[in-house]
Amino acid sequence: QVQLVESGGGLVQAGGSLRLSCEASGIIFSICTMGWFRQAPGKQRELVASIISNGSPTYADSGKGRFTISRDNIKNTVYLQMNSLKPEDTAVYYCASKGPGAPDFRFWGQGTQVTVSS
Repeated sequence: QVQLVESGGGLVQAGGSLRLSCEASGIIFSICTMGWFRQAPGKQRELVASIISNGSPTYADSGKGRFTISRDNIKNTVYLQMNSLKPEDTAVYYCASKGPGAPDFRFWGQGTQVTVSS
């Protein structure tokens, strides 16, 4: 059974930082591409960042220069370090995984709320 469990969300003031974690089980984590998505109220879910098996990251424009995605293949965990947070970063953040070469993210976590106050 695949499980992706996010943690680390919370309430933070604008300019602050949070570090999200997502621990995976039931998948061969080291070969999977991992992604962080977010969905704000009334908006579509969007990709924030992704990282392939070798650790190479990709960022959406919204997080470039502020967010850092990383992974620990020993701990089966992917992280999202978020700095200089803005109120518009407020959303539910989801972790997701897909196998090598897969077109779409297949497995999803339950999400963790991030709220940035102004």
